[in-house]
Amino acid sequence: MWIIRLILRNIGRHKLRTLLTILGLALAVMAFALIRSLVDSFYASTNAIPPDRLVTRSSVSIIFPLPIAYKEKIERVPGVDKVVYANWFGGLYNKDYKNFFPSFAVGPADYLDVYSEFVLPPNQKEAYLNTKNGAFVGEKLANRFGWNVGDKIRLTGQIYPGDWDFVLEGIYKGNTPDVDENAFYLHWDYLDETMRQSVQEMSGQAGWYVIKIADPQQAATISAAVDDLFKNSSAETLTETEKAFSLSFIGQMETIIKGLRIISYLIIGIILLVLVNTMAMSVRERMSEYAMLKTLGFGPFHLSGLIFGESLAIALLGGFIGILLTMPVLKGVSNMLQNFFSGFQLTETTVVLALAFAALVGMLASIFPIYKAVKVSIIEGLRNVG
Repeated sequence: MWIIRLILRNIGRHKLRTLLTILGLALAVMAFALIRSLVDSFYASTNAIPPDRLVTRSSVSIIFPLPIAYKEKIERVPGVDKVVYANWFGGLYNKDYKNFFPSFAVGPADYLDVYSEFVLPPNQKEAYLNTKNGAFVGEKLANRFGWNVGDKIRLTGQIYPGDWDFVLEGIYKGNTPDVDENAFYLHWDYLDETMRQSVQEMSGQAGWYVIKIADPQQAATISAAVDDLFKNSSAETLTETEKAFSLSFIGQMETIIKGLRIISYLIIGIILLVLVNTMAMSVRERMSEYAMLKTLGFGPFHLSGLIFGESLAIALLGGFIGILLTMPVLKGVSNMLQNFFSGFQLTETTVVLALAFAALVGMLASIFPIYKAVKVSIIEGLRNVG
């Protein structure tokens, strides 16, 4: 118990320096946690994807559509429960590129059954299904533009030409925080019927198919069976899990994500340098005291414990304060970036990782000061005036 009291007294001997060190550590830990949360948000939506969904797309590129007739053939593959499809619509709201959001034409009617993570009130779901030009959107997207159920929304097609008028029939919420709530969904039939009348060559096509399977363990077998159906055809396919499909898009930003990870680890290095400097100054100032303790019978173990305990205590205190600061800051940043990221939150993994790194920094920062204090002779220590 006495050593704990002594450690606490040592921490408080230079209050301003200790306070500034702890504040520096806290800000660094906060920056680390914010960057890690940002990196996690890139992958958040993929974490919400269940393992029983596959995606079939063109083997060349997703920009090449597939015939809608593929649906019936895929449904006959053993192990397939349901097959739905979607097209990237690419509509622009108010003809302003700042208003970008993902928009999809989806079908058939059981699309929402496959995507059970979209929680839509039954009356809104029924209204959407019964309205030819009906649409449903995520709650975050609705809040962004102040949309309400029943509003008329016009999108200008960037891929499918013309102005498109929709009636907002539903606003969905995700069943977990990781589910994206920034998307706009319309009927594939409405899109296809309009294209048949205006640009016929753009009708009768699906951008990709989503396959719900009975047994996720059979995903590889079913994927191969689906692709075998269309081998050597004019539109060969590539089937993979929906999670792998989503991660392929994130992979296009891999350089940015790696850069953020490197920055987060550099921050840990900065924390280490700050604390090493503080502990080195403290030990140099107390060298005569350590020499006196040696004359009283204190051994290397006792001196090491004092320095190690002080360094670890400062590091952990800075870590805890940093985590506490992260919570309100992250909430504000999340509100600013909610139109671009889902699942932007402080996870338990990030908290544990931040505190673990803070503790590691505290341990490493004590090594050089401990070595210096233990190795100095009593005579040299007593001559030291700080």
